[in-house]
Amino acid sequence: MDLFLLRHGIAEQRIDGLDHPERALTCEGMARTAAVARSLVNRGVQIDLLLTSPFRRAVETAQIAMDAGLASELRVEAALEPGGSVDVLVRNLCGRVCLVGHEPDLSALAARLLRLPPAGLTLKKAGLLQLRRQPFGWELRALLRPGLLLDPSA
Repeated sequence: MDLFLLRHGIAEQRIDGLDHPERALTCEGMARTAAVARSLVNRGVQIDLLLTSPFRRAVETAQIAMDAGLASELRVEAALEPGGSVDVLVRNLCGRVCLVGHEPDLSALAARLLRLPPAGLTLKKAGLLQLRRQPFGWELRALLRPGLLLDPSA
């Protein structure tokens, strides 16, 4: 089992400091997310299933990944909302699955699976983390900032 965690791209600003489920990706967020997804596909990353938070910015991120050819199936999963509980969801997954969601939830999930301190990892917007389930537990395979995946001349 390979588990990929993809944080949504750059989204519109919060209004009065409050989050909102309908916050969309910005133009920069869409472009950067698309470039990251294309870079992953060009490097041979292939996902069986994308599961996304129902929040707009995550759905848009997942759809961009689908359009780039990163995965062949996309489903919305309520457990991926900010503050949701994904532990049961992760236990029942198999294959190469990517969860598209939010911080600090994705980093906290990875830290729990890797048995690290809660603040042991940070996932940047449009960043990707790959974990692999091994007989002894989970193994960190990659923690990629978008800057590592983007062509500096673009």
